[in-house]
Amino acid sequence: MPRTVAVTGSTGFIGGHLVRQLVDSGYRVRVLTRRLPVSQLFDGRSVEAVIGGLEDQDSLRELLAGADAVVHAAGLIKAPSREAFFAVNVAGVRRLIEASGRHASPLRVILLSSLAAREPQLSDYAASKRAGETALTQAAGGLAWTVIRPPVVYGPGDRETLAFFRAAKRGLVPVPASDGARISMIHVEDLASAIIAVMTAESTVGATLEIDDGQAGGYSWDQLVGAAGAALGVKPRLARIPRSALGAVGHASRLFGAATGRAPMLTPGKVREICHPDWACRDRRVADLPGWRPARPLAAGFAETVGWYRAAGWL
Repeated sequence: MPRTVAVTGSTGFIGGHLVRQLVDSGYRVRVLTRRLPVSQLFDGRSVEAVIGGLEDQDSLRELLAGADAVVHAAGLIKAPSREAFFAVNVAGVRRLIEASGRHASPLRVILLSSLAAREPQLSDYAASKRAGETALTQAAGGLAWTVIRPPVVYGPGDRETLAFFRAAKRGLVPVPASDGARISMIHVEDLASAIIAVMTAESTVGATLEIDDGQAGGYSWDQLVGAAGAALGVKPRLARIPRSALGAVGHASRLFGAATGRAPMLTPGKVREICHPDWACRDRRVADLPGWRPARPLAAGFAETVGWYRAAGWL
């Protein structure tokens, strides 16, 4: 059982929850960060910090020194170009594996990818996540690795799904006008506990795993909006937006991003992702791991998330 765990992406939404769970579970945790202090990010929990980034081999070697496992949760979800996505989501994996190969003893490597990697043709982001997985499998050598592909991850502290809840609160939620779309979900705390379970399970070595909250076949947009409304105490309606309209907004957003130097979230590629009808997880292997079950069904998870948003003044 690994006792010292290195984590990249610890200052992000998922990484922060993972670090807190690891510390609470008795692990010694070392994080890669560009700034100090970091203790306030983890509610005062004690972690070791290595200053540096994925582009710095010296800091990566320091991060991994004496570690039993590494969880690579760092990555870009928005970027100004395909090259920028690949520079982090692919080259970062390669550099981490190169540093891992110099490790004195076998290292357990967990790569946090995305369900989007299942459809790399849809967007530069999806292509970069699939290419990151390939970089791991090609360079891993004798390392014991596992890839985890989560679907939509939500929970306290998440800014990406905040817009969805804000729209539901206002009473009208724009969704793509695609019939039969299915979307899997998972609460961030359930994802964090699953990562820990995978990290300690020999049966998952060499596997690429999908993971969700246990809802077979995922959810429809009606179910998701209804659950958000129930958590908020409102009855929002769905505004079904044609793909052509979403595409126009995506192109305009990309042009605005190019003009301002900012990385837009809604790009033509992201529109293709949003309009894709099948984001339901099919793999049930994680659910069969001893000692792990998703603890938060959608209604409870949304209620907890809304409560946190309100307490934080975000909603």
